[in-house]
Amino acid sequence: MCPHDQPQHSGCPMHATGATEAIVHEEKAQLDFSRAMSYGDYLQLDAILNAQKPLSPDHNEMLFIIQHQTSELWMKLMLHELRAAVNCVANDQLPAAFKMLARVSRIMEQLVHAWDVLATMTPPEYSAIRPYLAQSSGFQSYQYRCIEFALGNKNAAMLKPHAHRPDLLAMVQAAYEAPSLYDESLRLLARRGLSVPASHVERDWTQPYEASDAVEAAWLQVYRQPEQHWDLYQLGEELTDLEDAFRLWRFRHLTTVERVIGFKRGTGGTSGVGYLRKMLDVVLFPEIWKLRTDL
Repeated sequence: MCPHDQPQHSGCPMHATGATEAIVHEEKAQLDFSRAMSYGDYLQLDAILNAQKPLSPDHNEMLFIIQHQTSELWMKLMLHELRAAVNCVANDQLPAAFKMLARVSRIMEQLVHAWDVLATMTPPEYSAIRPYLAQSSGFQSYQYRCIEFALGNKNAAMLKPHAHRPDLLAMVQAAYEAPSLYDESLRLLARRGLSVPASHVERDWTQPYEASDAVEAAWLQVYRQPEQHWDLYQLGEELTDLEDAFRLWRFRHLTTVERVIGFKRGTGGTSGVGYLRKMLDVVLFPEIWKLRTDL
């Protein structure tokens, strides 16, 4: 018996251990997985947790690897939701699309906060691992490129980093050639009888989107009569939320890079901070933002 096994000494480690074991047994928790699928089996944790292979002897490289691997996992989910949302908008299934787009915005919030963790890496710590990265860079992320293409930021040059992998190139090419979320949104407005010009309903989807006064006029009609066009009005606000979150993600990326490497060139060959600043000026859904001034 525990020598301190009295009510006033219930904090005794041995007493606490016994109480915890009793709770587990009382709950009839599954403990034997010799013939059953476990949590680790279901999540393929052996593969995931053994995918971190630091190349340098530096302690901080593990942070750098896990930061980017987890970001890629979130982007995988984002693409899963974005593709389904685009399909829902194309098929007039807006309630389902709204749920998916809201989830995409929340995923972007997770990615914004992920930069807070990477920002704990100081310039000397990054300098210790940078030579081991060679020319690898987030600039080459095929999932990020598919996200940008799905959101309408089309750029043929961004197909080239994937030319060495036909499987990845096919995936990025498909996103490049498909209508974006905004393209499908404008097609929906046209199906609802709003005056969207033909040039924005059927066009070469690989070309960068060009803002249109006529498209803004269609959105203005929605925003001036929200009760009459409630689901389209809600779609406009979902698009606003999405681009707002995307801007924050890009901005946090910029500030983290500037904090860690200053104005050095990126490992992928870009100017680094200079390139990221230019990307901040890209507007995905221009008429959605401009109409706020003109309302």
